[in-house]
Amino acid sequence: MSVDMVASGADLHERLRSVPRPTPVLSREREQALSARQREILDQLGALFDDGFADLTMAELAARLSCSLRTLYELAPSRDELVLIVVDRNLWRIGRTAAGALGGEMAPLDALRAYLQAATVAVAGTTPAFARDLAAVPAAQRLNDAHSDYLVAVTRCLLDLAVERGEVADVDTGAIARVMAGLGRDLSRPEVISTLRSSPKEAADAAVDVILRGLRPS
Repeated sequence: MSVDMVASGADLHERLRSVPRPTPVLSREREQALSARQREILDQLGALFDDGFADLTMAELAARLSCSLRTLYELAPSRDELVLIVVDRNLWRIGRTAAGALGGEMAPLDALRAYLQAATVAVAGTTPAFARDLAAVPAAQRLNDAHSDYLVAVTRCLLDLAVERGEVADVDTGAIARVMAGLGRDLSRPEVISTLRSSPKEAADAAVDVILRGLRPS
């Protein structure tokens, strides 16, 4: 690997580290304090919520998970708070995977494609029932907004770097970043999913490829 590539990779990662991250629902201390059983329950809740959660009470959740109500209330004071924890942990897990997809020698546009493809895992398998119920929880929308804003900021950061290095023309990176980063979220809306010929992730990845082809020089 050349010295220039090492320097470019360091610059890329240094830029990304400067982007402010959303505040997690569970603090690092609370996350680390979770028992193995509590982590298992949170993972199981993700599968339960896929079929919708609007009609589920804490008692019903406890029965389906074969745990006590006390165990659930030790995690969160309400069902909607449990939903927030489950969604947020999943988004943070995907965010770490997306960051790990960036190789130090990658050109900014290649890094952007790899990052967004990893990030759209967040909408892979999104069911209409889950999307519908999540849309009715205001706090969940604020949570999604925070993660979406971070995704937009990372996308713009990589686009700015691509412009500086002459990979793309001097486009309005703020506008392009918002379009690219918002594809997964927009295509996973409950009223949109049924209109797609593919899954929200597949559709978002395909649209990103189209945009990137348009940004690259002929």
